Amino acid sequence: MGVPAFFRWLTRKYPSVVVECIEEKGIDEEGNLEPVDSSKKNPNGIEFDNLYLDMNGIIHPCTHPENKPPPKNEDEMMIAIFECVDRLFRIVRPRRLLYLAIDGVAPRAKMNQQRSRRFRAAKETKEKVEQIILIKNKLESLGVQLPREKDKSFHFDSNCITPGTRFMSRLTECLHYYIHDRLMSDPGWKGLKVILSDASVPGEGEHKIMDFIRRQRGIPDYDPNTHHCLCGADADLIMLGLATHEPHFTIIREEFVMNQPKRCDICGQTGHELKECKGLPNQCEDPNDHHLPPSQTKYIFVRLNVLREYLEQELKMENLPFEYNFERALDDWVFMCFFVGNDFLPHLPSLEIREGAIDRLVNLYKSTVSRTGGFITDSGDVQLDRVQLILTDLGTAEDEIFKKRRRGDLIFRDKTHRRKLQEKLNLPENQHKSHQELIEDISKDDPEPIDDVRLWEVNYKNRYYKTKFGLDDTNLRARYKIGKEYAKGLCWVLKYYYQGCASWKWYFPYHYAPFASDIINIGKKPPRFEKFSQPFSPLEQLMSVFPAASASLVPAAWAQLMTDPLSPILDFYPTDFTVDANGKKYSWQGVALLPFVDEARLRKGLEPVYHKLTEEEEKRNKLGWDRLYVCIGADCYTFIKEQHENNPIKADLRSKGVCGQIVLGKETRNSKLVAPLPELVPLSHSVLCVSYFDPEYPEDHKFLAHRLPGSRDPPKVRGDSSGQGQNNQHNRYRPLLGMAPRIDEASLSAAGHRMLSHTLPREFCIRLGNSGNGAEGCWRNQGNRGNSFMNRGQMFHGRGDHHTSRTNNSQMGKLMQYQQAARIERTSQLNYYDNDGNRNSKKNTDLFGVAGSSSGFSQSSQYSNPTYPRTSPQRRDNQPKSRFFAKQSGRQENGVWRGTRRSN
Repeated sequence: MGVPAFFRWLTRKYPSVVVECIEEKGIDEEGNLEPVDSSKKNPNGIEFDNLYLDMNGIIHPCTHPENKPPPKNEDEMMIAIFECVDRLFRIVRPRRLLYLAIDGVAPRAKMNQQRSRRFRAAKETKEKVEQIILIKNKLESLGVQLPREKDKSFHFDSNCITPGTRFMSRLTECLHYYIHDRLMSDPGWKGLKVILSDASVPGEGEHKIMDFIRRQRGIPDYDPNTHHCLCGADADLIMLGLATHEPHFTIIREEFVMNQPKRCDICGQTGHELKECKGLPNQCEDPNDHHLPPSQTKYIFVRLNVLREYLEQELKMENLPFEYNFERALDDWVFMCFFVGNDFLPHLPSLEIREGAIDRLVNLYKSTVSRTGGFITDSGDVQLDRVQLILTDLGTAEDEIFKKRRRGDLIFRDKTHRRKLQEKLNLPENQHKSHQELIEDISKDDPEPIDDVRLWEVNYKNRYYKTKFGLDDTNLRARYKIGKEYAKGLCWVLKYYYQGCASWKWYFPYHYAPFASDIINIGKKPPRFEKFSQPFSPLEQLMSVFPAASASLVPAAWAQLMTDPLSPILDFYPTDFTVDANGKKYSWQGVALLPFVDEARLRKGLEPVYHKLTEEEEKRNKLGWDRLYVCIGADCYTFIKEQHENNPIKADLRSKGVCGQIVLGKETRNSKLVAPLPELVPLSHSVLCVSYFDPEYPEDHKFLAHRLPGSRDPPKVRGDSSGQGQNNQHNRYRPLLGMAPRIDEASLSAAGHRMLSHTLPREFCIRLGNSGNGAEGCWRNQGNRGNSFMNRGQMFHGRGDHHTSRTNNSQMGKLMQYQQAARIERTSQLNYYDNDGNRNSKKNTDLFGVAGSSSGFSQSSQYSNPTYPRTSPQRRDNQPKSRFFAKQSGRQENGVWRGTRRSN
């Protein structure tokens, strides 16, 4: 969802929400990767029932990754997607259901954002290619040697990751094969039900998942304590998860690493920008960094039950004129988050999440709720008269918000200029330049964004509406009309989150949002939306969101309409358009001023060429349905098999975790499945595949947003005044950092820490603590701290602990140990070596470090040398391969601390 900086704000304010995933990697005695048995107990200490994959968040990084070379062809892309799903499955290990959802045709409100992204991507790609050619010509004229040209025989246009393209059709075939293979061969998939909702099924992936959960919750046999895990990186998944009111809901996503070095598109090195490239091999900070294997992305859990604990404390209100209900207050919080940004509406000018916009809205909400007479939302419906009170109070504060923002921008800009000036002064080539010359150079490199509105000055409203909407000072009616349409959009978004798509046709018909003070007289009852509206067909959506640069991805007969001067819809595909910086510094923050697609004109323009579609294109243009896969061992396998033998058209399915209707077809049970890739082999299988439909409800049915009877809260993570939470033997609260209840561990007093700090050799301290924030490190190095164990750093949040021991000549050193936090990487046989190179082959499968013979604690007066697993350098030509994958998805990370044993 379009909420810039939301996740960063969330994790900074509510730090216990995030924990790192513990990922088991099978490694044999020689350090080679082995398959991991995902049927065993989850190493994260929690067993999940359902895993939902928002597949677009997997497809994009697998097809055009940022931290490693891209796949050479589509076959490698498919294998990379398989491996990514495998890895996520090994981490989560669902026991009932795996749901794979690919984005289908989106509602019209979302298509406008998709259109903007794709047009801007085409424009930026064209500009970048032109810039590279200019820089290369300049470098060649200077005699600089450049790397040889990349192989351009395969060009991947990421716009093909859109419903209706050949790529998405092929991806469905490959996933169909992959599911069959895994159900037959992987013990972790035994008894699992798998649902594939491909790109032919309309709806965004995450909203198809939410619709499935809502409809399952309405079934009497639904388990209210189902453990859900949803994979995706979009910020809206957090709000969607909260909107389910499920007590056990977790999100798994990639860990975001800031300031990762980007490679130059000319020389392939890091350490400089494209415009600074000189084509020299020694220009980057590390000349060999482009030869290093890419680091594997880590995953983290976002625990929504912990976020609920935080919000329950923050939204608590007393002395209200009505009965307080946290679940209702939580829905109001979700609704207020829409004001700072979403995929369907531009955010209000006065609200920036980096400026504490959500905190401001919560304070306004708590100050006005006593006047509203009740909560502002109810299961997807909005009480607009109550929302009006919040918007009115926000409108009165807009002037001060804009002035404060300007002061902050000037302070930040001044600090940035002074830092850059100091950096330039330190360069030898700038020693002869004056301060004024350097300041002018900095101003040229970092010009101030053009802002004709100047929100911090008087009469900013008139300038805003004149510049952004073309309205004069006196046209107040048009301003209020924009405000009413924005309020209608807020109602549409909330309905989309809690009940499903209210209208496939509605969209906000403006590029900018109004001021909060202009959203007035919006009424009391929520607006009505057109019922029984239908989504676009897949190929019609392609024509709505694609620029002319991606014309090769649409049918040839239709592609001509994008470029033909006589085309009746040529104006929908401008080759050049304005991107309004809107007072922002970065180009991605700008607003693409594209014309909105007129649905009636589009369909009228396509009528003369519809009959020119080929049979394969007509098939891709049809809407589809979900597919359910089961194999021997699933609780519904026998039922579906009997229905298949009796050949009924439809059947009601009531299985644990999945209820609905199934339709049997030709592919219900194929004796042989053709391999979609050259590396794969045909399958003879016993997997049953049927068409699946969610449970049906009456047209006027309302899904209630509340906790289901019988649901139980997970153990409290945060302490509170009532003493709930986890307590140690001294009745002191200890936060739960991992997914499972923590176990009391041996600990040192402050005096013991100081003694160890002074007695341990400095080189030993450095060896344990110098790894920093990288993937191998287990301590966070922080500036302005000493070198003692007390001050070196803080343990990563939620990371499991292996405990290392170290003895010394003092009596205290013989009796006490220091616990070193390290990554838990459960492994099979590992080879451990001490500092002298002696081999010590022992299984490293459990926590250790408590004093005693089992912990490896030495009673001798000599230091016990810590031992490490010896890791082999990565060699691509000797990668272990699975049965049909080109390479293993797991990658051993060099230098990972895996705990210690004393030497024999």
